[in-house]
Amino acid sequence: MTDSKYFTTTKKGEIFELKAELNSDKKEKKKEAVKKVIASMTVGKDVSALFPDVVNCMQTDNLELKKLVYLYLMNYAKSQPDMAIMAVNTFVKDCEDPNPLIRALAVRTMGCIRVDKITEYLCEPLRKCLKDEDPYVRKTAAVCVAKLHDINAQLVEDQGFLDTLKDLISDSNPMVVANAVAALSEIAESHPSSNLLDLNPQSINKLLTALNECTEWGQIFILDCLANYTPKDDREAQSICERVTPRLSHANSAVVLSAVKVLMKFMEMLSKDLDYYGTLLKKLAPPLVTLLSAEPELQYVALRNINLIVQKRPEILKHEMKVFFVKYNDPIYVKLEKLDIMIRLASQANIAQVLAELKEYATEVDVDFVRKAVRAIGRCAIKVEQSAERCVSTLLDLIQTKVNYVVQEAIVVIKDIFRKYPNKYESVIATLCENLDSLDEPEARAAMIWIVGEYAERIDNADELLESFLEGFHDESTQVQLQLLTAIVKLFLKKPTETQELVQQVLSLATQDSDNPDLRDRGYIYWRLLSTDPVAAKEVVLAEKPLISEETDLIEPTLLDELICYIGTLASVYHKPPSAFVEGGRGVVHKSLPPRTASSESAESPETAPAGAPPGEQLDVIPTQGDLLGDLLNLDLGPPVSGPPLATSSVQMGAVDLLGGGLDSLMGDEPEGIGAPNFVAPPAAAVPTNLGAPMGSGLSDLFDLTSSVGTLSGSYVAPKAVWLPAMKAKGLEISGTFTRQVGSIAMDLQLTNKALQVMTDFAIQFNRNSFGLAPAAPLQVHAPLSPNQTVEISLPLNTVGSVMKMEPLNNLQVAVKNNIDVFYFSTLYPLHILFVEDGKMDRQMFLATWKDIPNENEAQFQIRDCPLNAEAVSSRLQSSNIFTVAKRNVEGQDMLYQSLKLTNGIWVLAELRIQPGNTSFTDLELSLKCRAPEVSQHVYQAYETILKN
Repeated sequence: MTDSKYFTTTKKGEIFELKAELNSDKKEKKKEAVKKVIASMTVGKDVSALFPDVVNCMQTDNLELKKLVYLYLMNYAKSQPDMAIMAVNTFVKDCEDPNPLIRALAVRTMGCIRVDKITEYLCEPLRKCLKDEDPYVRKTAAVCVAKLHDINAQLVEDQGFLDTLKDLISDSNPMVVANAVAALSEIAESHPSSNLLDLNPQSINKLLTALNECTEWGQIFILDCLANYTPKDDREAQSICERVTPRLSHANSAVVLSAVKVLMKFMEMLSKDLDYYGTLLKKLAPPLVTLLSAEPELQYVALRNINLIVQKRPEILKHEMKVFFVKYNDPIYVKLEKLDIMIRLASQANIAQVLAELKEYATEVDVDFVRKAVRAIGRCAIKVEQSAERCVSTLLDLIQTKVNYVVQEAIVVIKDIFRKYPNKYESVIATLCENLDSLDEPEARAAMIWIVGEYAERIDNADELLESFLEGFHDESTQVQLQLLTAIVKLFLKKPTETQELVQQVLSLATQDSDNPDLRDRGYIYWRLLSTDPVAAKEVVLAEKPLISEETDLIEPTLLDELICYIGTLASVYHKPPSAFVEGGRGVVHKSLPPRTASSESAESPETAPAGAPPGEQLDVIPTQGDLLGDLLNLDLGPPVSGPPLATSSVQMGAVDLLGGGLDSLMGDEPEGIGAPNFVAPPAAAVPTNLGAPMGSGLSDLFDLTSSVGTLSGSYVAPKAVWLPAMKAKGLEISGTFTRQVGSIAMDLQLTNKALQVMTDFAIQFNRNSFGLAPAAPLQVHAPLSPNQTVEISLPLNTVGSVMKMEPLNNLQVAVKNNIDVFYFSTLYPLHILFVEDGKMDRQMFLATWKDIPNENEAQFQIRDCPLNAEAVSSRLQSSNIFTVAKRNVEGQDMLYQSLKLTNGIWVLAELRIQPGNTSFTDLELSLKCRAPEVSQHVYQAYETILKN
């Protein structure tokens, strides 16, 4: 009878019955009862009430019963820790049982019971088992050390288990060696700084000896450990490769990939002139090809790994193109991956074969696959110049099929071919124009518009074609709008007399009628160029374009080197380093290939560091614009330029004027349009008239605040707050606040290192912000920041950085870089740090300005429970550069009339009404008037902060 009967019982009082059976004198009845308990536990019933009764069954010689009881214990020990202690004596006893299977079972179960109270009792039995005469017990005990380390690392170190584990690497039994390596690797992964696996030529030799006799999973542990070793020279690397090569013919694909990883890593140290190097390349191909005869899921993993290998060393598989040809019954994910590898392997020798295949694929029924095949034909044309003509004629044949999605993909790739081979294949433009009406995908429409704009002089009706796109301009995607704007400007510069209306129309649509900042900025730039200097416009817009490179989707070299070290893991399938998808601190050690030794230095190696770069230093890679603050890092992280910006920044459309306030001099005086008939300059944002004497008029006056006389002011300083918690910045915690002293602004930072490694090479960068705040000097951390160390730094700031209106207005986005990574955070700065020392208006000016500012710009606020009287309020505000111009008493209420000026020249006028009372707290009514009303809310917040703290 099968074990299914244990799952079918539905009697009432089941627990009671089981209890009785567990305490039965008959061994067979006991065993049946324990099986029923395990069955109930498996289907999710709570049988923890039977804990004492099941533990009593441990005292038995029957191995099957003992296993069942141990299984129960592992499941319930955590919820019943006090009960679990009852089982400790039996564990200790079982660890000395004459039967090695029972000894191993006991030590394995002890490792699985994750209860702190019990761990200390396990140390003695575990120590005995680590030195047991039977290898089965020793190999089980080795894994138990790793489990115990996970529960209580300090205990394992104090008890000396790690040293015993290191001794097991020299064990005579290969399985014990493999498990010891696995346990040490696991522990080392959670403590990257500890040098547990102290590998040297002697220990490597022992591992290689054990490699031949291990089980397959043992071999994987040993190979992964070998991959973390860096040989001292190319001879040792070659010797290790020779002993690992036989693993390539193993039946288990995981063993094969682990062996490939070791060989790919150590090949880095071998000279390409060696005969052995060529032999190794030949030996690597067959096992990789064999992996492709497995089931689809395994094929996919193999293909993702091969994709990396081909990018690093295409010569390994250059003669194996046929195995990557797609089979009709391959799943789509395998087809797409094979297609990618085919293009990477395409060369002059095999291009005819590849093109014939791709043309066949383009007639398949699977739409995604067909699209990728058509793109692949274009990529082949760009990669292998000799094949370009055949590729173009193949694409034209596909366009003639009139299948919509095929035509669209073909047009997208032909645009790239024009970029790669200018003035060569333009004869096909007529064919492309015939299909203009069928294009409905943004990418294809944008490609077609680019072609029309680029070759407008060869297309008689180019203006009509572009005008047809312009009719639905606002319904188009951004990509098409941007392309259409550029194409029409190109057309205007080539045929100015015929297309003036068209270009005026598109510039108006892109600037005044659009709310897309990219489109608007590009429109304004073109408008400025055309209205100022059409000759310069021609040089800019119709400049010769650089040829596009052949492989645009290659993985960046330093990332590729890291991924090669992770062949056969999830990182090699995702094509991302583990740090991108593993949460927490485990398993995210950055790995890299070993440096080439002097004897193996090869001039053709693309991986060698550029001349002048210090050895072992990797070049910084600029992240893509898709990053949270990509543009922060496109700026140099060196010391910022001090002093006012260059005059060229005056053309930045609406840069500072987003906030209003006296910037008409930046926008107004436009030179008359040269050559372009009746060209109108773009409308500048409405800017208020100048306020007169107190306000600077030019750019230098706006940004250079050194002319103002600084008086020592005790401006309010908020307490430091945590801006970047350590858990989000790999152990770096940043707290800070902002201060203003004697006319200079500073960011007071506190950096704390909560990681396990030293931090160095600090740098800081701000994103563009509403008031142009930027570091006035580099971030100076004079000594390396050791673990658990804190350092206080005052970073001077100026307001001459790039300006962009933020939401909220006082938002500041910051990037901090150190030797570990780049970290981003944003914080809100209090506006009073921007109140300048010369912000006091004279009375006449105050009165005239107050009347001049429209009433709708007035904002009113209440400040409740202020603990100060009128005199104290005035004094407190003056210390933060809010100046009282006049004071009156109206019907028993004190009225303060105040003025302040921001660093960018915006004036804010205030009327503060104070209701005197008998209590120690008063309520204040604040009216603010300003030409840029969006600052009023933040000025009110500054008032409240200063007066209440």
